[in-house]
Amino acid sequence: MQARDQTSGGQEWILPGRGILMLALIGGTSLMFADLPPLERERVETPFGVAEVLCGEFLMLMRHQKGLPPHRINFRAQMAALAIRGADRVVAIGSSGSLKKEIPPGSVVIPHDYLSWGDIPSIHDHAIVHIRPEIDPDLQRELARLVPGSIRRGVYVQTRGPRIETVAEVKALARIADVVGMTLASEATLARELDLRFAAICTVDNYANGLGVEMLTYERLLVAAREHREERGEMVRRIVEAMA
Repeated sequence: MQARDQTSGGQEWILPGRGILMLALIGGTSLMFADLPPLERERVETPFGVAEVLCGEFLMLMRHQKGLPPHRINFRAQMAALAIRGADRVVAIGSSGSLKKEIPPGSVVIPHDYLSWGDIPSIHDHAIVHIRPEIDPDLQRELARLVPGSIRRGVYVQTRGPRIETVAEVKALARIADVVGMTLASEATLARELDLRFAAICTVDNYANGLGVEMLTYERLLVAAREHREERGEMVRRIVEAMA
């Protein structure tokens, strides 16, 4: 696979040809305290900047590098780094809020589709290139099989962080989606532009604003990540053993 774009000077760049194709995992807040496999840290230069990738028998990228909030993540550099290091398929694990009372915190949703209410980044800044955005159906079904008790379908909607959604926004979003987050739609679209198969796992860490009684804070998300660290570590282990 070779992904092309043009720089502002009119020169094309080409991602280096990949050797052994690998599974890549993307993690975030929900995996902060999970017991993850030991991997070697590597800085990867891309046309969009440098990204840090954990490398071994599979690849792993922690999206909030240097503690960056969602709206400041360099998604283009991160996804390009995975492609350069040999990824051919990506499983992104993201913390999300439930838009439905019947999807309580602690649930895991394997979305089959997504939408965005904000800007989506693209690697194609200097060329007109259209792709069909999608979650890979085969990967999606495989993840549903590998994560016992998961909700096997759902629609993810991305909003622009770092603020959470208003109560009115949550009511509107609940008509068209099941869970809400701030990252997965960007990653999914860039993956398709880079010819990477993509699927996602949404860990439901809270009810969206107005559905629950607790005040939503980042500290509450960290509490949820600690509470579920063992099961999320086991989830990663099962995915790696089956797919890497």
